[in-house]
Amino acid sequence: MSNKTILVWFRNDLRIHDNEILSEAVRRADHALPVYIFDPFYFTPDASGMPKTGSFRARFLLESVDDLKKSLQNLGGDLLIRTGDPAEILPQLAEQYHVSEVYHHREVAPDETNISEKVEAALWKMKLNLKHFIGHTMYHKEDLPFPIKDIPDSFVTFKKKVERDSNVRPFLLNPGHISTPLITDAGAIPTLADLDITEPVDDPRAVMQFKGGETEALERLKQYLECNAQNGGGKGGRVAPASGLSPWLALGCLSPRQVYWEAVNFQREHPAYNAEPMILELLLRDYFRFMFKKHGQKFFRSEGFNAQAPNLAENQDDLFDKWKNGQTGVPYIDAAMHELNATGFINSFSRQAVANYLTNDLKVDWTRGALYFEQKLIDYSPASNWGNWAYIAGVGNDTKSSRYFNSAKATDQLDTKGEYIDTWLPATVAAS
Repeated sequence: MSNKTILVWFRNDLRIHDNEILSEAVRRADHALPVYIFDPFYFTPDASGMPKTGSFRARFLLESVDDLKKSLQNLGGDLLIRTGDPAEILPQLAEQYHVSEVYHHREVAPDETNISEKVEAALWKMKLNLKHFIGHTMYHKEDLPFPIKDIPDSFVTFKKKVERDSNVRPFLLNPGHISTPLITDAGAIPTLADLDITEPVDDPRAVMQFKGGETEALERLKQYLECNAQNGGGKGGRVAPASGLSPWLALGCLSPRQVYWEAVNFQREHPAYNAEPMILELLLRDYFRFMFKKHGQKFFRSEGFNAQAPNLAENQDDLFDKWKNGQTGVPYIDAAMHELNATGFINSFSRQAVANYLTNDLKVDWTRGALYFEQKLIDYSPASNWGNWAYIAGVGNDTKSSRYFNSAKATDQLDTKGEYIDTWLPATVAAS
């Protein structure tokens, strides 16, 4: 075999376990060249003056990239870091390191696929191939019992057919050893200041602390399974045990496939543990990704899959500002928004509740809420975020799976007192 180098372009797959692009590059080439690019697109303020990536997620990302670099170094390799446009940087690196091919994991949301297409076009001019892999879902696309264009829009139907006719592939171990070409300038991981992102302030009231990286992710997964086993695994109620892992799943520090098999194997060894709620959440993530692949831009329109958008209140700006700042006068809604703003994270029930209130009570354009979540959430994932918001607004592609999607109570049924509200709602607001 000739001296062959494959460039491994990391994006939302910041792990060495169950990472097909890394494993395949190591297997098929003499050298693998791992690369991560900080694209200014994700850190540039939008029309409202807010960056697409908030401070908590940006810090989590930096921690995750740093952990990936250390993991690769432990295997004998390294991670090359650059900041700029991938369509400019990747061809330059390909030429500098005499790369034969570029590997990456395929994305489904428009922003990400547009970036991939620009890179592909730039590499094609050099007669280089950008090879796409599937690595963000529990079920592999090729193992589904239907082509993407024929995937059932109903989650209930999708779930039934996939569970009956498909199997989850085994997950891949880390490649053991990585040989990189001689790297002359590995580059440094930027600081938050370099990215024009304000350093987040950790709130002492936060129930959960999130540190980025695969090392932390694997430890959290282990703790999560053991904790759920002690608590009966969520039997007897609708719980969301995968939600605590969502930041690591969103950046690919954990693969859904590995989480699935760890949960299944843990259940075999600990019969008291019930893996089904976790697997259901992973399947919902799969569903939204496949729906994005099938329907694309419809998820970003105010009218969604409907002929027209929902009726809206006249004073959109004022109502939206009160909602995002936790000043609606509804204690639970305001407490949840204060928690989101202070920590970058709220649980699944709170997300459903605040989204339901913004769209169905305040009659504000649901896309504004989805964009706000994109800015704020540490675990933002395009398909899950926009898919859920469209469903709650009544403009999604599946409006019949309420027992899986919508756990939000009507506003008059939300708690008005309690420890959660006392914790997150400022006393002056609660008193008024």
